[in-house]
This record gives sequence, C-alpha cells and structure tokens, in this order.
Amino acid sequence: MLVMDRTEELLRQRIKDLEKENRILHKQLQRSHTDRVQVENNYIRDGYLLQNIIQDLETSKSILEQRGIALELALHDIQAMQSKLIESEKMSALGVLVAGVAHEINNPLGFIYGNLGHVEQYINKIIELVHLYQDQYNPPLLIIQDKIETIELDFLLQDIPKVLQSMGIGVERIIEIVKSLSNFSRLDEAEYKAVDLHEGLESTLMILHNKLNGDPTRPKIEVIRDYGMLPFVECHAGKLNQVFMNILGNAIDAIVEQYNLIPDRPGKISIETKSLGENVYITISDSGGGISEALQSKLFDPFFTTKPVGKGTGLGLSISYQIIVENHRGKLSCHSIIDHGTTFTIVIPISQADALS
Repeated sequence: MLVMDRTEELLRQRIKDLEKENRILHKQLQRSHTDRVQVENNYIRDGYLLQNIIQDLETSKSILEQRGIALELALHDIQAMQSKLIESEKMSALGVLVAGVAHEINNPLGFIYGNLGHVEQYINKIIELVHLYQDQYNPPLLIIQDKIETIELDFLLQDIPKVLQSMGIGVERIIEIVKSLSNFSRLDEAEYKAVDLHEGLESTLMILHNKLNGDPTRPKIEVIRDYGMLPFVECHAGKLNQVFMNILGNAIDAIVEQYNLIPDRPGKISIETKSLGENVYITISDSGGGISEALQSKLFDPFFTTKPVGKGTGLGLSISYQIIVENHRGKLSCHSIIDHGTTFTIVIPISQADALS
C-alpha cells in the first residue's frame, strides 16, 4: 500500500513536471511563433521598402536621363546659336570691311577715271602735233629719223589710243566691281528697305565672277537669267545677298564636283524671278549631281553638310533658312534629283507690313 502511494505520488509529480515543461515549451513555441511572425513582417516591410527604393531609383534614373537629353539638346542649340552668331558677326565684319575697301578704292578710282578723258585729249593733241611735224619736216633730219625707228614711232602712234581705250575699259570694270561690292555689303540691315533684288543677284554674280569663269582644269559655268518684272521688295538687302551667295556658291561647288566625275557634262546655273500676288519668287537651279531624298530633309539643319570634311561648316543653308523664314517671313525649299541637279526656291513677301497682317 505504501509502495502504491509512493508510486502515485511520483506519477503525479512527474505529470506536474511534464505539465510545467509543456507550459515552458508552449511559451517558447509562442515566442518563436511571435518572433517568426515579426521576422516575416519585417521581411515583408523590408521588401516593400526595397521595392519602393528600387522604384524611386528607376524614376530618378529616368528623370536624370530625360534631363541629360534636355541638356544635350540645349547644349546643341547653344552651340548652333553660337556658331550662327559667329558666322553672322563674320559676315557683318566682312560687310563693313568690304564697304570700307570699296569706299577707299572709289576715291582714287574716281580721280583716275575723271582724268583719263583729259589724258586722252592731251595725247591726241600731241599725236596731231607729231603728225604736223612729220608733214612739215619731211624728210626729217638723220638723227630724228634714227630716233623714230628706234622707238617705233608709227607703232606708238597707233597703239597709244588703244592703250588708253583699254585703260578706260579696265577702270569701268573696276567701278562696276566696286559698285557690286558696295551693293553686296549693304549696311542697312537695321531696318527693312525697298530694294531691287536683281541688283543683289547681279552683285553676287559679279563677286563670283572668277569662280564662274572657270580655269584650266574646267570650262566656264553658264549663267542663264530669266528675270521677270519685279517690284521693289522690302527686305534686309545685306542678309538677302548673303543667302544668294550661299546658294550660288553651293551651286558652283556642286557643278565642279560633278564635272570631276563627268567632264563632258556642261555646267549651268539658271536664275528665274517672278512676282505672283503678294510674293516674289527666286528660283536658282544647277546642273550638279543632285542630293538624295534622305539628305534633303537635313539640308537646313545646323552643322549638316554634304561637302567633304574641311570643305564646309554646315551653317550656310541653316543661316539662309533663318534669314528667309525668320527675318523675312518667307519660305526656302529645296528640290533635287540625283544626276539631275538641285533647285532652291525662295519666296519672300513684297511688303513685310502685309506679311505681318
């Protein structure tokens, strides 16, 4: 009996111990579960945070890329504007220089041209006197006869009038060139003035005369003029002449390049002008090699050029487009076919006041 009681007591004690251990284990399990839940919650929270950080980084990256592109475009625009300003300043400085040179040449030139007539009269009188001496003293003294033969007097008397005539033609040619330089450099760009566009075209052709005339390596480039009846046009004459210079200069370069490939092909530049409604049209065509359709859309972009490296800045047509479209509210377009040449068409309002209304 005592043994059984002892056994029961031990069993109850063991049960209590087990229950105690079970409670401890249960608490440990609860704590582990709580810790696990906390860890899971932290993991989920950290995952969300990490995802948000990644999204923020991607957004920041996208913003930085967009800002980088915007800065690159802005830098390109600034460079283009800077180059245009430099080119415009160069043309303005060139205009001032040309106008100054033309003015300085004009003074002594006027003196020479004004005195050529007097010189011709004086020499004619001297020639008359020589002829009179020959008539009155015939035969002349031996010493005079020897001098006549030494200096070839008969040849001199025939050639002196021809020399004077040639000098007169040369001076007139210089006067035309000086006038063309003055017209081309027109320093009235601060305001619109009514001008004769044909005068500007002819001044530009005069300046390009040597390039048009050719050289031992290539023949002369023919210029075909089809001028219509144009009214005076309100414009910045100097800037417009710059456009003519760019387009005609490019036309000459295209013809020379084509001639190097096909020597038998004649070089021609056609200039047509006409007035329709409130606008005037100037069309300049060349017989060069033409421009592909893919490149035509880029012609007026800054720094784009079809010329070899070192032969062009890519600013001429870009500045010309700005002058026609922005400064004169006109249009500048290009049409070209490979192996059939290129045509530039300029459209300008006759009156800038009408263009604004």
